Amino acid sequence: MPTHKSAWKRRRQDEKRRIQNRTHRSYLRTAIKAFKALEDPGAAGEQLPGVVSVIDKMVQKGIIHHRTAARVKSRLAKRPHGA
Repeated sequence: MPTHKSAWKRRRQDEKRRIQNRTHRSYLRTAIKAFKALEDPGAAGEQLPGVVSVIDKMVQKGIIHHRTAARVKSRLAKRPHGA
């Protein structure tokens, strides 16, 4: 248990950030799974920019590393229905 007042505040902030990060990460994973589930190449081509945008936003928020994002975006773009 924290002893100092600042430690209590840090604990509250950490808990708030943990919940926000979990929400953002879940949103990211859902977007990627939805894209991977698409069967129609035309629809996938239209959805790719939206998924890339979500990935880039998560990088800005610090949810994932920028190199991880680049790897994921590259793999999504290479998918047969992702072109």
